[in-house]
Amino acid sequence: MFNSVNNPFNRAIESSTSSDSGKKQKEQQQEKKEKKFLEQEEPDEVRIGGRPILTEDEIRYMVRDYISKIKHEHENEPKVIEKADKFLEKFDIKKFMKRNPNLTAPDFYMVMYSETEHITR
Repeated sequence: MFNSVNNPFNRAIESSTSSDSGKKQKEQQQEKKEKKFLEQEEPDEVRIGGRPILTEDEIRYMVRDYISKIKHEHENEPKVIEKADKFLEKFDIKKFMKRNPNLTAPDFYMVMYSETEHITR
């Protein structure tokens, strides 16, 4: 009955005699689905790539490795090496893990960068 000439905007044309009960029912079902979706609990934290959380031993090893890389990069700067050694002496793994719970490897490197930034200055 209607074609693109009679209906240039390709909109659904409804007869004024048709009932809207089916349309209302579909809208209500859609609203229920959206409400259920919004009510579902989702974790607020997103772990990068779903990587595993680091253990205390892994963090301890990674801190030593990170500091040794800083010392190697600045081997001709005794002040930087001294600051790095001091940082390593004062480093408390328990406090670090309490301040930064559930660290993954990428998270660890971001935190370590911010905590050791002062060493190279």
